[in-house]
Amino acid sequence: MPSRYAALSRAELATLVPELLLIGQLIDRSGMAWCISAFGREEMAQIAIEEWAGASPLYTRRMQEALGYAAAPGEGDVVTIFKGLQLDIGAPPQFMDFRYTVHDRWHGEFELAHCGALMDVEPMGPDYVRSMCHDIEDPTFDATAVATNPRAQVRPVHRPPRTPADRTPHCAWTVRIDPAHPPVEGIPALAVNARSRAATLALDPIDPAGPDEDGQADYAGPLVDDVDFAAFSHSALVRIADEVCLQMHLLNLSFLLALRARTGDDETQFRTVATRQLTGIAGVASERIRRALDLPADAAGALQVLRLHPLLNPAAYVEASFEDGTVTVGPSPAHEDGAWLAFVGPAALQPLQAAVRGVDPHLDVEVTGEDRSWTAAILTRDEPAPDADEVAVTRISTGATFEFEPRRSLPLVVL
Repeated sequence: MPSRYAALSRAELATLVPELLLIGQLIDRSGMAWCISAFGREEMAQIAIEEWAGASPLYTRRMQEALGYAAAPGEGDVVTIFKGLQLDIGAPPQFMDFRYTVHDRWHGEFELAHCGALMDVEPMGPDYVRSMCHDIEDPTFDATAVATNPRAQVRPVHRPPRTPADRTPHCAWTVRIDPAHPPVEGIPALAVNARSRAATLALDPIDPAGPDEDGQADYAGPLVDDVDFAAFSHSALVRIADEVCLQMHLLNLSFLLALRARTGDDETQFRTVATRQLTGIAGVASERIRRALDLPADAAGALQVLRLHPLLNPAAYVEASFEDGTVTVGPSPAHEDGAWLAFVGPAALQPLQAAVRGVDPHLDVEVTGEDRSWTAAILTRDEPAPDADEVAVTRISTGATFEFEPRRSLPLVVL
């Protein structure tokens, strides 16, 4: 099925792709607050570890193969790892401002000149900082490397809590690949997630002879310090956008596996936390998409936003049509996975309401149909709706209002 992003211009896609990467990062700002409330800080940290370790190896490999920089299993180098991080919702550009150094194929370093995640967590105190920068980062950095080379080790040079309190860069790490290192193995949830429709979804390959022949059709060339998305071809940007949405779905599926392990047979608690996570990110995602593309803040603009929203993309994963002020959804691979779409329908309006109200608070939806086949009509109310608590919690993140800046992209060379 053709991508819904194909209707955008190359310039619009170059603007939207980093927005999608940042939206993916904010999923945790939406979900983890409710995990803390339900299970406590320590269990929240363990959920986050399982969430990222059960998803990032899958989507990292997908992006490598899509953009032509994948190595044979077990033969990937630090350049491959760094390219993957640049296209990872765990490291959106500028908000997570990674700076890379390559010594040779097997040795490199990176530092974060700015860590938006740290800016969000520092006000919560040193225990939360340690949970993120120690407990969560240690296993998940190595887990991400599984897709490239299981004998890669990512180790800290320094990291928060910051001493002194204004220390920059915020953290620094080494990356070493050595045949003598014990191989990292995926967690059990990784094998479960690998069987999902999202993990195995076939998307249209990048067309190297498309309408923008001068644009890059891959990332097989040198590693650059800042990815210039405008340098990619239209076809490449469409595929990247679809892959980034799949990253979000895979991360959410992994989150749901970790959540189910804690809630057991308590379906009410499971669905409550899952729906709150979706509602928060749905609203903030709409805000950012509308603002980035300068879409109208009305019902017509909301329909355009929903057409581009990660909840309803990629088109091969979510069966949907958009016309005459309505969104119609049919049975989809996303339903089979129990993904976000399974938490939206005639009896579950909150995520869609948050999504349209992220465009304008006067908007609402009326949903008719069944759980897996429904139509949502976008309505305009006389009075604005108050912020949903879930959206307000997510908006506490500095990422909700973060603004990207123009940067030059320079190739990195081996020192």
